Amino acid sequence: MKNVVFVAPPAAGKGTQSDILVEKYGYNHISTGDLLRAEVASGSELGKDLAEKMQKGMLISDEIVNSLLEKALMDERPFILDGYPRTEKQITYLEEILSRVNREIGVVIYLNVPENIACSRATGRLVCPKCNSVFHKTENKPKVEGICDNCGEALISRSDDTEETFKVRYNTYVENAKPILKYYESNGLLKVIDKINIDEVTSEIEKVIK
Repeated sequence: MKNVVFVAPPAAGKGTQSDILVEKYGYNHISTGDLLRAEVASGSELGKDLAEKMQKGMLISDEIVNSLLEKALMDERPFILDGYPRTEKQITYLEEILSRVNREIGVVIYLNVPENIACSRATGRLVCPKCNSVFHKTENKPKVEGICDNCGEALISRSDDTEETFKVRYNTYVENAKPILKYYESNGLLKVIDKINIDEVTSEIEKVIK
């Protein structure tokens, strides 16, 4: 299986597709946000420092993120990178890390979902604050309205999942992603997927990772 970097605007479905790849093919799903939260949960000295910074809304340095990322990439399973790189500087960091751990990117997948569809997904999204399961008001309803199927916790809507806020997030992401997509396209690693249906997207992904 090829190692994957997912690039996708908010609500494009990369979380859903990552879960499918983990379940079907044993991928190691690496999200920088998850790495930071896991370090905080570990109770380490670094975790305590991170918790304080995150509570104050301070930016976490690239040095810390890169250190956690390098540790995660030492796992020998094929990996999915989710949310990294986000900047041209992080592309350079990633190449340095991959060189040190003797890994390489197999394909960079861009999920090209139109703004109106992504917005509909986001504004209807329901999230479990306890186990992080994701549902939708119309497309993926929980069995019991407002209750998580997996742990029974009350579902919530994210505060930033309003139409106005979403449009800003979407357009900011798309603009910032342009140099990243251009770089990986020039290296022959980019695959753009324009499908919307979950099964069709999965099928397209499977064609390029095997």
